[in-house]
Amino acid sequence: MTSEDLPDKTPSGQPLVELVDHMGSDLTVVNAARVSFKKKKDKLDEKDERLIKYLARNDHWTPFSHVVVTFIFRMPICIARQWFRHTVGLTRNEMSRRYVDDPPEFMPPFGLRRRAPNAKQGSLNECLSNPPVINVSNRMEVDADDIVRISKAYYEALIDAGVAPEVARFYLPQGTLTEFWETGSLAAYARICKQRLDDHAQLEVRRYAQLVDSIMKDLFPLSWAALMESQS
Repeated sequence: MTSEDLPDKTPSGQPLVELVDHMGSDLTVVNAARVSFKKKKDKLDEKDERLIKYLARNDHWTPFSHVVVTFIFRMPICIARQWFRHTVGLTRNEMSRRYVDDPPEFMPPFGLRRRAPNAKQGSLNECLSNPPVINVSNRMEVDADDIVRISKAYYEALIDAGVAPEVARFYLPQGTLTEFWETGSLAAYARICKQRLDDHAQLEVRRYAQLVDSIMKDLFPLSWAALMESQS
């Protein structure tokens, strides 16, 4: 399994990570840093590239916080709760099943990986290209499908019976997809991706970091490369 084999869309075809909008550029970072000397530039040059690298290398993160990006994320609930541990420089608004009663959508894990003997890591997924996976019987696979199908059917039956969505949602599994808008600074997303692209990060959350990383590389090539290469 390579990163290309991992999904970038939900089972219904919606993107896992969707770019909504962004403000700023590599030039924004440079001008935010140069305002100390009351200077502003209209075009990047080699000096500015060196400045961006210097800022990242020495953890001068504030110029990178003037560049912001807004995404829509579609994640299983259990993965979203990992992502939500990152709070600095981020603002979120999440879909609430207290009010929404649309048919739920589910996303399975990327394989039934073995439990890691080291308590500091959840599963043996260090090697993205070949994560150790447990083979289970066909009966177990059918049971897993049944769990999702029954949960969805029971949820929808409760809604049809007039039960409040905030109550019916108790019967949905953690693999149920949630959706949220998130706006964050370039500095904030660099901190997230540095942690979540690590080999010890859970494979599913790492996939979201990969997709963010790919978008950021295109939007802010100089700043993003400098931030991801820095050791701070």
